[in-house]
Amino acid sequence: MTTAPSRPSASGSRAPATGTGTYTGRFRVWRGDAGGGSLQEYQVEVNEGEVVLDVVHRLQATQAHDLAVRWNCKAGKCGSCSAEINGRPRLMCMTRMSVFAEDETVTITPMRTFPVVRDLVTDVSFNYAKAREIPSFVPPAGLAPGEYRMSQEDVGRSQEFRKCIECFLCQNTCHVVRDHEENKAAFAGPRFLMRVAELDMHPLDSAAATGLDRRATAQDDHGLGYCNITKCCTDVCPENIRITDNALIPLKERVADRKYDPLVWLGSVIRRRR
Repeated sequence: MTTAPSRPSASGSRAPATGTGTYTGRFRVWRGDAGGGSLQEYQVEVNEGEVVLDVVHRLQATQAHDLAVRWNCKAGKCGSCSAEINGRPRLMCMTRMSVFAEDETVTITPMRTFPVVRDLVTDVSFNYAKAREIPSFVPPAGLAPGEYRMSQEDVGRSQEFRKCIECFLCQNTCHVVRDHEENKAAFAGPRFLMRVAELDMHPLDSAAATGLDRRATAQDDHGLGYCNITKCCTDVCPENIRITDNALIPLKERVADRKYDPLVWLGSVIRRRR
């Protein structure tokens, strides 16, 4: 008779194998509301192949019936079950229990950047307010929706950013707002600066014809200058979008060219006169 191999922990250590695929795991879950709270300890059954959200559901069903948690699809596509697991922003439905050792205590807390509603649920309305501040796509004049034409290369560039599921993990981990509450008014965050970058590189966006300069608004209205490209947003993105390399850095370069490159500035002046 053989036993199942022990599971490696996040730190690389291994716990003793049980041979059954089922064990009792130790968890610390934050319980409380806007007025305060604390970490509560629980022991919950864990089965082979489960994710953290499975365990949270079992905890609700068996011990903490009033535990508040936000979730929807359980398939990594709705972005609802964002939390911090052992201090790292992650989706609970995409974090397998097999990445932790059986004797490891797993700590689950709400996203730190946003106000707590109750337990693991946070108020993410900040993000929807920022979304409303981004001017939408401006269709080209004289073209009906079915007449749009783009090269496949241009489609591919923006398609990456369209994979965003708005889990807001990038917003949560960005230290510009995570560690500095006072920056929230002036900084849209990586998710919405990525949206500005997508529209700015869109070959059919005609915002400039209406007098809207997306590069200028990125800097002046949405706080692009606050971003210091540490790539923490890219690091936690569950869709593996290269937010920093493919959106924020190119946008910063275009803003710098427009503002500081004398040849680019001269060319823009000549085009305006024409």
